[in-house]
Amino acid sequence: MFPAEWKSALDSRPCLLTRATRSPALFDRFKRRSFLQAVVAVAATTAFGCSDDETSSDAGEKYFPQSVCSGDPRPDSVVLWVRAVDPDNAGANTQVRLEVSTSESFSSLVLDQQFTAQAQFDHALKVKVTNLSARTTYYYRFTIDANGQKYSTVTGRTRTAPAAGDDVPVKFVFASCQDYIGRYYNAWQHLLQLNEDLDFVVFLGDYVYETTGDASFQSVDGRGIVFSEPEKALRQGTGLTAFYAANSLSNYRDLYKTLRTDKVIQQVHERYPFIITWDDHEFSDDCWGDVATYTDERTNEKQTERRRNAEQAFFEYIPMDHGASNAGAIDINAVVAQPTRIYRDFEFGRNLKLLVTDTRTYRPDHLIPEDAYPGKVAVPAEQLDMVLPTLPEAVQAQLQSDMFAYVNIDAAELAPYKEILTGVYVQQAVAAGLTPDEASTKAGAWVSGGLSLFYVNQVLNAVNQAREAAGGSAIPLIPATGAPRGLAYAHMGKTGLFGIQGSRYVVVKPIFDLYAAIKYMGSAGASEGIFGNEQQAWLQESVQADNAWKIIVSSISLTSMVFKLSEKADVPDPTLRQDFYFNVDQWDGFPTKKQEFLKFLRDSQVKNALFISGDIHASFASVESGIPALTTPAISSGSIKELAGLAVIGAGFSTGSTVYRYIVTELDKSLKEAHPGMEFVNGDAHGFVVLEVGGTEAKAAFHLIPSTEITKDYSLRQPSELTAKFTRRDFVIKDGTITSA
Repeated sequence: MFPAEWKSALDSRPCLLTRATRSPALFDRFKRRSFLQAVVAVAATTAFGCSDDETSSDAGEKYFPQSVCSGDPRPDSVVLWVRAVDPDNAGANTQVRLEVSTSESFSSLVLDQQFTAQAQFDHALKVKVTNLSARTTYYYRFTIDANGQKYSTVTGRTRTAPAAGDDVPVKFVFASCQDYIGRYYNAWQHLLQLNEDLDFVVFLGDYVYETTGDASFQSVDGRGIVFSEPEKALRQGTGLTAFYAANSLSNYRDLYKTLRTDKVIQQVHERYPFIITWDDHEFSDDCWGDVATYTDERTNEKQTERRRNAEQAFFEYIPMDHGASNAGAIDINAVVAQPTRIYRDFEFGRNLKLLVTDTRTYRPDHLIPEDAYPGKVAVPAEQLDMVLPTLPEAVQAQLQSDMFAYVNIDAAELAPYKEILTGVYVQQAVAAGLTPDEASTKAGAWVSGGLSLFYVNQVLNAVNQAREAAGGSAIPLIPATGAPRGLAYAHMGKTGLFGIQGSRYVVVKPIFDLYAAIKYMGSAGASEGIFGNEQQAWLQESVQADNAWKIIVSSISLTSMVFKLSEKADVPDPTLRQDFYFNVDQWDGFPTKKQEFLKFLRDSQVKNALFISGDIHASFASVESGIPALTTPAISSGSIKELAGLAVIGAGFSTGSTVYRYIVTELDKSLKEAHPGMEFVNGDAHGFVVLEVGGTEAKAAFHLIPSTEITKDYSLRQPSELTAKFTRRDFVIKDGTITSA
């Protein structure tokens, strides 16, 4: 979700419970304290023991290192997952037995069948179990015979959905963003302590993070991920700050394998079925389709094979159904060979229709390219003139001011200026890492056609300062008199040749909204086609179901994040006294499509539509043009307040500046002031949301822990210590409103 430049390096706490500290020889050193910690860790979970005296779940960890999990519960089916490998014969397929029962003692079985965990799928096995009873708790375990001994997984528990028409409340958790490196899953541990009676858990994306230790936002100390084949990964950075990004299939598999060795997340998966979608980090930060953004378009980052590898690992390790899958083992080859589709819907009785969308696979490029030349005119006069009459008179007057004047730099009389601008571009591009030939090629594409005088004359002023310092003469600036008016990328906040500022982050809201609307009209909506045509048609039909609640699962947040600095007279720089979108990689980057879809929901009189989202590492409860939206904080990734602080300091503002105060110190207050529909915001906590829906209202409980606690491993402490760190905020959603409970 977040760009590397803005992510924070958080301190980490190394795991204190090493293999050595578990040894009997060191028992005296830890004495009663360590013993109590061990008891606490067990007591915080629900154990599902095996009844078969001949099986061993303790020793079974050798053969089932990632434990078990379940997913995609429906009234008559569920998907069960295991990774079964014999480390003494790791290259061979593994034969396993699956037992499913309504009894924790497995006294009677509804399924008892042999399956093969194939080496070609990293020994991951997904089994779709059918012909089940609605809203029933099932217990399951996998066993393996090795060297004449039977070994078992722990016993997993899952639950099917209520039958269509059943008038029962539905309770679930939604969560997102669980970076493993240097952090601990204290939020998941708290969920285990609460022991909520949940129907399922929705995970909204960023299940894994594709980098192994990016010091700009991940810890370089404490627990981490080491690729088994680092030579196949993408090496990022240089020297001591170098790290790797997953690239090969083995790289992506390593992410899931390592994360799922964490005992806390294992216990959550063992207890509840999950419904999972992906966001960007399952493939690459701020991606769109199969295109990454690490180099901010200094290079072509279309990575089709890398995307395919990321998807295969996801399909191998995530317990999800694939629509047409029959009962039995799910064929991963068949899934990967099909066109990518993870959007799907679930029905939980008469009270809930859950619509899981995919906001990454089909979306177009960000509206402002990362390599956009700030001076390039994106909306020329003929396009701007078409919409001017529809705008307020004050806005029309502003857009006709000299600030929006531009010239055709290819005009013969401007040839000397074009030569200067091209030279400056090449110099800056080479400094940014391009070769002279690459820089010249890009200059030829960008330093052409309509260029904004607002930007061009700033460049000329800088050139003149250098000339005068060297004893040379100044170059006359280009006058705006008689020049046409248009919108350039500089007007939207773009300042550099390559980067995220003014492209994916910190974008001038009113100009960006106007630019987006004009592009939307000119492209028949394709410029903001976040769902793609087929998914959008499915969503618009499905959301009109008769269920009491239609909950739309969106990996990216619907809640608008705006800093309204236009009303802050004490901001010293007038160019900063504007309204900014913080992040246009989320729904704020699709403003026309967002309003169009929300209007569709209103016009179609969709009752009790509700968005749930993640990605942004903050907690929100807001009403967006009449539609309620809830955003869960991250499980363990850096909070938005931490990242905003880094961004502001990196831009040259001190912690005592007014800009820092409005954007960081008073972040929650600023976001709420700019958004009349914002009921709740917390930009500096981790956690999850428990949501319960009934026939007429929904109840949401935000469970929050300060971001400062994320590097502490609370599984080694008394449960009360973790409980004391959490706070809770409750809200009621009813008739399109959100109120504090």
